[in-house]
Amino acid sequence: MTNDQEEGLRDKRSRRLQAFAHWIVFATAVTALWLALPVQAAQDEVVAQASVAASAPRDAADPAVARITVTGQKETATSPVRGYAAKRSATATKTDTPLAETPQAVSVITRDQIVDQGVANVQDALNYAPGVRPDAYGLDSRTDSVRVRGGYPDEYLDGLRKAFNYYTSNGRTDPYTLERIELLRGPSAMLYGQGTTGGVINMVSKRPLAEPQGEVGVLFGSYNRKQVQADLTGPLSADSQWLYRLVALARDADMQVDTVRDDRSLVAPSLTWQPSPMTSLTLQALWQRDRTGSTSQFFPWQGVILPNPNGPLPTNRFIGEPGYDRYDTDRSSFGWLFEHRFNDRWVVRQNVRFTRNEVDYRSFYGDSFTLPGGWDADPVNQRILGRYGWAELNKVRMGAADQHVQGDLVTGSVAHKLLLGLDLVKFEQSDATGNDFPEYQGGTLPSIDAYAPVYGNFTPLVLSDPLKSAQRQIGLYAQDQMKIAERWVVMAGLRHDKATSEPAPGAPQEDSSATTKRAGVMFLSPAGWSPYVSYSESFTPIANIGTQSFKPLRGEQWEGGVKVQPAGLEWLRFNALVYKLKEKNQVVETLPNVYEQLDQTWARGAEIDTNVQISRSVDLVASYTVTKLDPQLENVPRNVASVWGKWNLGAVGLSGFSVGAGWRYWSAYADGDAPEVPAVNLFDLMLAWDSPHWRLALNVNNLTDKTYVATCLRRGDCWWGARRNAVASVTYRW
Repeated sequence: MTNDQEEGLRDKRSRRLQAFAHWIVFATAVTALWLALPVQAAQDEVVAQASVAASAPRDAADPAVARITVTGQKETATSPVRGYAAKRSATATKTDTPLAETPQAVSVITRDQIVDQGVANVQDALNYAPGVRPDAYGLDSRTDSVRVRGGYPDEYLDGLRKAFNYYTSNGRTDPYTLERIELLRGPSAMLYGQGTTGGVINMVSKRPLAEPQGEVGVLFGSYNRKQVQADLTGPLSADSQWLYRLVALARDADMQVDTVRDDRSLVAPSLTWQPSPMTSLTLQALWQRDRTGSTSQFFPWQGVILPNPNGPLPTNRFIGEPGYDRYDTDRSSFGWLFEHRFNDRWVVRQNVRFTRNEVDYRSFYGDSFTLPGGWDADPVNQRILGRYGWAELNKVRMGAADQHVQGDLVTGSVAHKLLLGLDLVKFEQSDATGNDFPEYQGGTLPSIDAYAPVYGNFTPLVLSDPLKSAQRQIGLYAQDQMKIAERWVVMAGLRHDKATSEPAPGAPQEDSSATTKRAGVMFLSPAGWSPYVSYSESFTPIANIGTQSFKPLRGEQWEGGVKVQPAGLEWLRFNALVYKLKEKNQVVETLPNVYEQLDQTWARGAEIDTNVQISRSVDLVASYTVTKLDPQLENVPRNVASVWGKWNLGAVGLSGFSVGAGWRYWSAYADGDAPEVPAVNLFDLMLAWDSPHWRLALNVNNLTDKTYVATCLRRGDCWWGARRNAVASVTYRW
């Protein structure tokens, strides 16, 4: 064995020992929390038509905290939830199903968790979810940079596809408009028609409530953040046939990177008509205006992860052009959620949404690619950085509709929940672009001193004539959820899709069709241990990028695990699983705006998570994830772990006060021949005081202000992670 081989073997053993040590620390921390705190079975109280009611009776442990009990109504797949431990979801089945009876991995981030963690975007909301690499590209102002099981999950809103294509066709959803965020890990094409092997992020909107309530809040924070927000809901008529909700927000803020704004205005009204207990129609609308830029500077390896004679590049460095660089989005949508029950067995539903998005994206960023990881414009001094230029004016029109019939039947000892549905999606895009890429055009964009930038020496990019493209898809699906003798759950589904991509002139039309399947079996043990195994497939038609068209993604996954909720310990929920998946036609970006499709790739891993309410005073979420990817794919950390806990201090005499703390860790890793990214430990903190009408809170992410590298890619660029961000909020509720 050579010296290099011996050194590699020692390094491999060292990493395994490090990963094992972190797992021991993680497991010990969770166990200590369980043993150190008073264990009390959580009462079987659920929230239905209210989230916080000022008039509700006070919690005996802390009189300042509202306790909500709604007689005769239980938690549903879309209702508010008290605490962090949701019991039901519709994302994995399109029916209101207990999570404990769903043979596939689903995580729910409730409204309470979103508020307690001071979540500012969907990416941050997934910081403590299993199977997730939430900080995939560090501080990225353009999109929610999330990887799940090594893949790129698709975003859905209220069960409907939110966007096609990449970030330049969409705006980011604000968590303040959401009741919950649900993550279905693994393929889901049988239900949705689209969805990679990474899974689906389904965001559930806030909906009108029958009990009148409201809140108004102001926030002040790092980077000159100033925000005002309001959420009002209640009945419009004495008989509660008409309900309303109005969510509004306005923000003026900067970001970690100099000259990049983070301004947002949105209004989201909704109206529910319930002419009878059997019928409801909810109209939803949204207008959102974002004015920001790109925090993504695409810095070379030298100066971020590797030494540079001038020292490390500052985390706030901007090398674009102030006043020219932008990432401005305007988004508007209208749709409805309809449900009619014919009787206690049969129900029909329809979800529809029409969306218009416009994105104006202009950016000059670092040339880390001509000489991968280096300084092609200044290889010796490594100060002068070449720049790429990209401009895009993208206009998108999208319509999506999903309608299905659900029937509950019993045949002998088998209870069936049947689902038969049809969904349709139409996506139209008009895209005008301009670019200045050194290796393609000789480089007409002036370089810049990355350590002492001087701005203003540039010529604006010229946009091309708009290129129009479209995509249509129709799918028919059927599913049967069977419960046999109250002990076995069997789920089986089949779907057929047809999709057509109409590319811009110069690219061939792509017609595709697929039949996808899903099946799962679970045993409901009397002791509360529910082992399961499932198989699922993915099929994702890919919208065109410029004149490029692509073959659809196809994937499949085997997953096996156990969901634990021991009898008599209702406060304890624990999940453990392993999976193996493979995918064909994955699209990778080898250079900025240069794409190719891979043949077959694979991923496998294991996930452990718990979400518990140890007593009325303590909520806890924790997870540990191991992921191994095909070397062809962009790599992610092998080991990721996180713990977040919230303690209500009323039980120890501090009425109204609560404290939350979190730890996030991921192991060192390297993407191909890129330099290794060091392991990272990050800490988050929350301090809050609640009264019947007021909430004062302080949230701090990256408490120690750690400077860290989120990722370095084999193509040559590195991305800084988010520095410390503190936000103070004052909310008045009634």
